[in-house]
Amino acid sequence: MKRSLGISALVAALALLVFALPAGASIGLSQAREFVPRELVVKLEGERAARTVRLAKGVGVLARARALRAQGRVEYAAPNYIATASATPVPFTVPNDPGNLGGPAEAASYPGDWTLKQWNFLPWQGTPGGKLPTSPGGINAVAAWEHLAAVGRPGAQGVTIAVLDTGVAYRSYSPGPDQGTFVRSPDFRPGQFVKGYDFVENDRIPLDLNGHGTHVAGTIGEKTDNGIGLTGLAYRAKLMPVRVLDAQGRGDAATIAKGIRFAIANGAEVINLSFNFGCGKQVPGVNEALREAADRGIVVVASVGNLGAETCVSPPATGPRVIGVGGSTEGGCLGNYSLAGRQVDVLAPGGGTPIAGCPSISARPIYQVTLKPGQADVFGIPANYVGTSMAAAHVSGAAAMVIASGVIQGKPKGRLRIDLIRRKLTATARSLGIPEPQQGSGLIDLGAATAPGKKPRLR
Repeated sequence: MKRSLGISALVAALALLVFALPAGASIGLSQAREFVPRELVVKLEGERAARTVRLAKGVGVLARARALRAQGRVEYAAPNYIATASATPVPFTVPNDPGNLGGPAEAASYPGDWTLKQWNFLPWQGTPGGKLPTSPGGINAVAAWEHLAAVGRPGAQGVTIAVLDTGVAYRSYSPGPDQGTFVRSPDFRPGQFVKGYDFVENDRIPLDLNGHGTHVAGTIGEKTDNGIGLTGLAYRAKLMPVRVLDAQGRGDAATIAKGIRFAIANGAEVINLSFNFGCGKQVPGVNEALREAADRGIVVVASVGNLGAETCVSPPATGPRVIGVGGSTEGGCLGNYSLAGRQVDVLAPGGGTPIAGCPSISARPIYQVTLKPGQADVFGIPANYVGTSMAAAHVSGAAAMVIASGVIQGKPKGRLRIDLIRRKLTATARSLGIPEPQQGSGLIDLGAATAPGKKPRLR
């Protein structure tokens, strides 16, 4: 029989705080520290949500977690693990986005349009009378845009997608003298965004100092057909910026769980999580929030992780009802960074180098407009964004487009709704001829996923 050591008194004696990682500017992404020092995420029986407790100096995090778990009234106690962003640094007309930001030097060196850079959105095979180029790694976004325009929901109009990340360059803002100036990305429009929150700085202005979150948000919903930059998938969806990762691309489990609950409470239909905890780490508070999202029928999409940063498919991709996404390349191959496991549901473009044996050596990145890390007023189209972070963003946009397309018939609720949307994406994916643990159901095909036809059935 377990002996109680007065857990209520013990927890009450601990100083509580919500941990916020320092928000100093830094270029690129940092490797994860395993967990926040001197902190635990603890939930007692009968409580609705976990609390973050601060331990006294010299108290071991893992030892204290084990001791608390031995108490009868503790539902769970776990270190406050840290996640890192998963990147290596109607009638319808084809968008006129030029593929650059309009500067004379860039325009001269890179003439053309979005189709020359965004191989990931192109048809993967030719169609009769088709005027667009094709790409073996494309997901046929153009056909999906046509399908949604035909039903009066162009660009996933009416769907809200929460982007939990390093923030988004969604507005211009001057916090004060000597504190710099934030500028909205030139390829976003103000009306694209709904209320968000910064859980790192604990304020209502979730702006980006890294670039990762803005890049992810751009793939999901960058403005289209405006003569600027590139194009996004769900270009008329509403984006909800929720900052849970700091300027180095790191965020702790307690903060991420709060961000998920914010998205749930504020009307998100899709939540994008382009980051990962370490291999095998237990994040019960995050999983609890994910179950709440599943109960509400909210589609959650997560990167499976990148080899080198992680060693196995990692949370939150392993969480309940989460769609786990691996990365594919321009040549229609598996990216050499993409992890394998039973939690891989589908692949989507992540760019980069293919695995050995791929018949194509094409290895371009995912191009999108974003800011220069640490400079919130300087934007460009960098060539170093590769990974499952980028792949997850494609599937979040795809899920929003499936929702808007009306191919999910009736009004399914809760987990059934998620399962039907997942099934639509997996049933229409195309195999790359590699084992299922590497590709799941294959590379998503947005044209097929949004095409009118039979409703998806569950296995």
